[in-house]
Amino acid sequence: MEGLTQLAVSEQLASEFLKAIKHEVVPALGCTEPISLALASAIATRHLSAVPERIEGKVSANLMKNGIGVTVPGTGMVGLSIAAAVGALGGDPDGGLEVLKGLTPEVVAAGKKMLNEGKVNIGIADDVPVLYAEARVIRGDDWVRVCIADEHTHVVLIEKNGAILFKAPVGTAAATSHYSLEGATARSVYEFSTTAPFADIAFILDAARINASLSTEGLRGDYGLHIGATLQRQIERGLLSDDLQTRVVMRSSAASDARMGGATLPAMSNSGSGNQGIAATMPVLVVAEHIGADDEKLARALMLSNLMAVYIHSKLPKLSALCAVTTAAMGAAAGMAWLMQGDYNTVRMAICSMIGDVAGMICDGASNSCAMKVSTSATAAYKAVLMALDNSRVTGNEGIVDASLDASIDNLCSLARESMVHTDRQILQIMIKKQC
Repeated sequence: MEGLTQLAVSEQLASEFLKAIKHEVVPALGCTEPISLALASAIATRHLSAVPERIEGKVSANLMKNGIGVTVPGTGMVGLSIAAAVGALGGDPDGGLEVLKGLTPEVVAAGKKMLNEGKVNIGIADDVPVLYAEARVIRGDDWVRVCIADEHTHVVLIEKNGAILFKAPVGTAAATSHYSLEGATARSVYEFSTTAPFADIAFILDAARINASLSTEGLRGDYGLHIGATLQRQIERGLLSDDLQTRVVMRSSAASDARMGGATLPAMSNSGSGNQGIAATMPVLVVAEHIGADDEKLARALMLSNLMAVYIHSKLPKLSALCAVTTAAMGAAAGMAWLMQGDYNTVRMAICSMIGDVAGMICDGASNSCAMKVSTSATAAYKAVLMALDNSRVTGNEGIVDASLDASIDNLCSLARESMVHTDRQILQIMIKKQC
């Protein structure tokens, strides 16, 4: 069994944990892949100093996969083309993942007009990073090209009429140089989250507030597949019990329904994904409310959940065939287990059981059905916690799960980095074929 004695976290690692969580857990309005292209368009238009007549976009295959079927907030339309158009015509170039926060009906109408006139063209770029968005805005003989790579807001090139205005290194290491998790372990994540001064981590409560608002909107509106609202109606009809597990799944799904269905509210994202932020936050919040946790206990559980999700995702490609909502929900399992039992062993067992349960769920693009994956992952997390509370887990003798939690995490993430690369290509081929 892994050592379960208390582990001291160095000041340096604690500092890096705070940097990581502040960098990776941020508000995002809309699915972050089309939003990345919208941001590139907005920045390009600022440097063009004029309203563009045409827009040409290029994105990586993975970004195309996650952008062609998702609703862009405030537009009522899906896809990368409308994101590029409204980003150029009314996006905030300084807004980051909230670039489309200030959209007006006039901007949306102008963007749709550009699309109808065939003035927005989006294609797949070859030989680029797995996360890549490029926007070229054109007016007359003038043009500006902006490229984003490796992270959704990491600008690596600004070029105007052939002159380089800005250039940054391309590569994941350059994009993620904001912090270092070298030397981190799942146990150190646990120790930091449960012992750090409350004043240092209280900001994470914003994740609960923001994602809870999105969940409420999903329950009262008709968004996407309205999974959360459907579960709520089935409770009223007597087909589901109004118990803790149902509320965990219902409220988590509702937040994803709203986000993927085009609600004009931000999600608190995690590792570049609003759905990952929802999966890491909402189950923990629901359990915290159930047990009457105070703000400090909720903050520690949210820090454990979100930081564990960041830690696991740091071992994954930025975009891959593995649905990272599952790994974010492993963070939620940690947070829920700590709230209900308060020890590392329960956390460790819960995450190992999740790895033995939902490993291999594919990402087949961002869409309304992502809320289904959120509901599945939230269910798996809660089930794994109940098993851990009963001192039961998927053992190190089964499948890819190891006796060690960190080894189990490494085994899972190696699938995404290596074995699922072909799966990713096949998924994209299927999706593109459907568009033809």
